[in-house]
Parts: sequence; C-alpha cells; structure tokens
Amino acid sequence: MFNLLVVAATPFEIAPTAEWLKKHGKETQTSAPTSWRLTNEVEVTLLITGVGIHAATYSLTKMLQSYKFGFVLQVGVGGTFDTDIPLGSICFIKKDCFGDLGAEDHEKELDLFDIGLLEPNTPPYTDGWLVNSLESDEQGLHLSPCKGLTVNTVSGSENTIAHRKAKFGADVESMEGAAFHYVCLNEQVQNFAQVRAISNYVVPRDKNTWKMAEAINNLNIWLKDYIAGFERA
Repeated sequence: MFNLLVVAATPFEIAPTAEWLKKHGKETQTSAPTSWRLTNEVEVTLLITGVGIHAATYSLTKMLQSYKFGFVLQVGVGGTFDTDIPLGSICFIKKDCFGDLGAEDHEKELDLFDIGLLEPNTPPYTDGWLVNSLESDEQGLHLSPCKGLTVNTVSGSENTIAHRKAKFGADVESMEGAAFHYVCLNEQVQNFAQVRAISNYVVPRDKNTWKMAEAINNLNIWLKDYIAGFERA
C-alpha cells in the first residue's frame, strides 16, 4: 500500500481536490483522519494544519509520529518577490527558511545565524536553509524549483519587503513552508515536497491585485493530476 499525505494550511486551498477524492475514492475506516482509498494500492490522507508556523509544526509532527507515509506533500498558495513569475504559476520549493526569527538591530534584521545562536550547518539546516535533497523531477513534480521564505507576518510594507529581498533573495513567501521542511527533515521523511501556487506579488498590501481564485484553481488541477499519477504508475 502506498500512502500519500497531502498537507494544507486551510481547507479552501484544497477544497476541489477534497471533493474529487470523495467522488473518486472510497473513504477508509482507519483511525487516520480523512483518508481515501483510490485503488487497492494507493491511499490519500488530507491534513489541514491551520495557519502559521506553530500550527503547521504541531499538526504535522503529531501526524508523522502516529502514521507512516510513502510521500508527504504540502500544498498551498503564496506570494512571490519575483515579478517575472506569472500569477497562478505552480512552484516547487527546493529550500526554505524562517524569515523573521531573530532580532532587529536598528535598521538591520538579524536571524539566528547572524546572532550566533545557531550554526548555519546545524541539522537540519544546510548553509542556513532547510533543503529538500530531492529534485523536482525525481519526485515526478516537473515544476520549477524556487527558494521559499516563511514568516509569521507576511510582507506588506516597502521597508519590510526591501529588507527581506536583500537578505534572503527568496522567490516565494508563505506562512508554513519552512515549518514543513523543518519537521520532515527532523522526522527523517525520505520523500517530501512543498508546492505553492502564486496568488500575488509581494508588494505593499493590495488585495485587489491578488489572483487567489486562479491560483487555487491551478493548484488543484495540478494536484488532482499528480495524485492520479500514483494510480497510473
């Protein structure tokens, strides 16, 4: 039996896929929450963690310490610092980091490595990043790799955006991605991936420019096809 865990912060980000699973699969009677058997050899479990680093860390750790999965996939929306990335695009987050864990020193933002509280290669970090050792194509994702930045408070002012772009050079911002990487690496999950649909550019906050519906639609089209691929394999 191949067990796939799909992780999302909110139910609305994967609502179309959840409805598809209800129609396409058979809900299992195991103690694991919200699981569907697609074939005799494939089972999909959905985990809604809640929003933010702490919620994602707690929910995912609890799940991984209770059940074993062949693949763990986090999906959701995110903003991008790179205006060359079209809104609605789907990205594979190759590596991620915590963007607001540390201290402010006047006009400078310092992370734990700058302060000296943590060495950049202290496990599970590699040069200060939480790195997925597998490539996109190795996991059948076939998506462009990006660098993630995870924050408690999303960037919404010119000053914050400028600081974070200069310091991290990240492509995609989210509120749970680094927590997902951190837990998977610490729990020694061999096969995991974070996938984000781009809903907005990271600019001074203006929700009128966001393409949330398009991003969620594209994400779920991709996700349903990806899950179906496990049946075809």
